[in-house]
Amino acid sequence: MGGVRDLVVAVYDGVVLLDVAGPVQILHGSRGYRIRHASVDGRPVRTDVGVALGVDLALDEIERPVGTLLVPGYAPPDGDRPGQAFVDLLRDIGAGARRVASVCTGALLLAEAGLLDGRRATTHWSACADLASRFPRVTVEPDAIFVRDGPVVTSAGVTAGIDLALALVEEDHGQDLARAVAKYMVVFLQRPGGQSQFSVRGAVPATRHPGLRRLLDSIAADPAAGHTLATMAARITVSERHLTRLFRRELGLTPGRYVERIRVEAAQALLETTADGVASIARRCGHGSDETMRRTFLKVLGITPTDYRRHFRTSHEPAFRRAAPNR
Repeated sequence: MGGVRDLVVAVYDGVVLLDVAGPVQILHGSRGYRIRHASVDGRPVRTDVGVALGVDLALDEIERPVGTLLVPGYAPPDGDRPGQAFVDLLRDIGAGARRVASVCTGALLLAEAGLLDGRRATTHWSACADLASRFPRVTVEPDAIFVRDGPVVTSAGVTAGIDLALALVEEDHGQDLARAVAKYMVVFLQRPGGQSQFSVRGAVPATRHPGLRRLLDSIAADPAAGHTLATMAARITVSERHLTRLFRRELGLTPGRYVERIRVEAAQALLETTADGVASIARRCGHGSDETMRRTFLKVLGITPTDYRRHFRTSHEPAFRRAAPNR
């Protein structure tokens, strides 16, 4: 531990500004890194929000081996991606780097460069399915905030780059410094739960099967109903075995896991937007009891219903109030 570490941020036109700024702010705040930004041609790049970003050198000018190569992402799903020259340079530089890290969809760029072959990885929740389907040699962990596999670290979307940067600081310089930086930046040293808690409602592939589509609509319309395997199969006149195959093929989930997910998402909505008690929400969403819902939330989201409400509750009250004038 200790000493100043070499770190190169590989940037390109269309790179997400916060994917760069978040980790760099953390790393700079630790005072433990020599940070340089590099592009394919050594020229400034334009970020996804139009802000110009200066660079220090061209990627092929970097002396090898690099201490840490950090690859931020593009805006999913259709943001501007770098060309093949960028990917080729990632392959060359990353192969000899002491450590390679990515933020958000930067993981797909690492995968294109072959740097994730045979490894576990994560990315933004909306791009996990794309990463898994395009790169079958990568084992995708969709709920992780960040994943380390050997010398490669990948993180989930956007602000998860801050979590990743804090993990790098802790690994390189110790927990005390990482905690001090997190405290100064007013962020969690380790945030509660995984990225499932941030995904949109029903973020599963669409299905073209008409019977299954009707079934899914009925589950979403009444999560608390008795959605057993037998009743769901009877509803669309198929066998239980065939229904299970349909769910796996079309959605990548078992029927039970899908119902569980819909019930969790229904409870999330009520926790965010109402003041109803946890026990009442549990019954309305088909969980049965508050303890059952608590266990399910921990399994699916990695956070309790009470903590979820504390973090995500919609409030019409002002975030702060001015002190009342003296009278």
